Order: sequence, then structure tokens, then C-alpha cells
Amino acid sequence: MEIIHHINIAVHVSAGILALLSGLAAAILNKQVQQHRMLGKYFMWMMVFVIITGLAGVFVFKRNTFLLVITLLSGYNCFSGIRTMRLSGRKPGFIDYLAPVMVMSAAAYYAYYVYASGLYWAPVIIYATIGSLFVVTIYDLCRGIMPAHTRKKLMLYEHVYKMLSALSALASAFTGTVLPQFKPYSQFLPSMAGLTCIIVIFIGLGNRPLFFKSTKVLQAD
Repeated sequence: MEIIHHINIAVHVSAGILALLSGLAAAILNKQVQQHRMLGKYFMWMMVFVIITGLAGVFVFKRNTFLLVITLLSGYNCFSGIRTMRLSGRKPGFIDYLAPVMVMSAAAYYAYYVYASGLYWAPVIIYATIGSLFVVTIYDLCRGIMPAHTRKKLMLYEHVYKMLSALSALASAFTGTVLPQFKPYSQFLPSMAGLTCIIVIFIGLGNRPLFFKSTKVLQAD
């Protein structure tokens, strides 16, 4: 069992590094539609491996339960960010309601588990991570009651926020694991960097309506 655990770690770390590299490249090449889309797909598939191996580490090998909430945050943001573009302003489907409910339930269970077990991690990390997850999921549950033109208008903002949030959460998990001696700074500084990038891009989107000139190409899949 220990050998399988080490294999799981190796796959998790390898997929995480590839996800970070492809995600960063996709963010940098955001105006080159074909490359952005291709790298986004690599990021998505690497995230699938990160999520599966992360959940296996928590539930099968009983290691580092904090990985659960980080996995939920990065995984759900990636899923929702892609769904936002595919829906292209249309009303959410059944899966778009089921996924946030399941993720919120898992996060609530995690919060209860931490409290009941008397486990302790830096509050700035726990509360910020769970809080971010709940804000995104509650927002997604409310999308169905928004006017179609509002969903269409917010589509690019959602995509940028969710994909960069997934990337920064992944980076936080990586630096927090590789540099444990610098916690909690090694955990929340990547998130702060991601938030700064999001704000800068939002300003660009607001000032330049055609910031993404080929939106329709990204939507088609």
C-alpha cells in the first residue's frame, strides 16, 4: 500500500507541475486564441489528475486533509470556469447546480471535521479558502435567475476569475507543501498574486471591450 501511495504522490506532483506550467502559459498567451485554448485543455486534464490523486491522498491514504479543501477550490473553479465559456450566457444546466451543491457539502463537512477533531491550521488559510469556495458556489447557484444579457456580459470576467483562482490555489498548495517552513506566507502569497492579476485583467476588460477579440472561438468545443 505504501508503494501505491508513493506512486500517487508522484502522479499528483507531476500533474500539478504540468498544470501550473500550462496554466501560466495559457494566461500569458490569452490573446493568441488557438494556443490559449490548447493550453487551457492541457491545464484542464492535468487538473483532473491533480483532483483524483489529491482526493485519493485524503480518503484512501488518509494524508493531509487540508488537501481536500484546496482540491475542492481549485477543481471547482476550473470546472466552473470552463462551463462558463461553454454555456456562453445560456441558463445553467442540471450539472451546474449539482456540482456546487456537492462541493459546498464537502466543504461544510471539512469545516465540521476540523472543528470536531480539534485540528488546527492557520485561520487566514482555512477561512479564506472555504470563504472563497462558498462565494463562488453561491454565485453560480444564482446564475439561473440572472437575465441572459447579464450572464453574457459577465462571462469573460467569470472565466478569468475562476481559471486564475484555480491556478493560484494550485500554486498555493504547491508552495505550501514545498516550503512548509514559510507557512502561512507560502500558502497565501500565491493567492494574493493571483488576485492582483485578476484585478489588473478586470481593469483591462473594463477599458477594452474587445480585450478578447475571438470569444466565439473559445466558446466552440
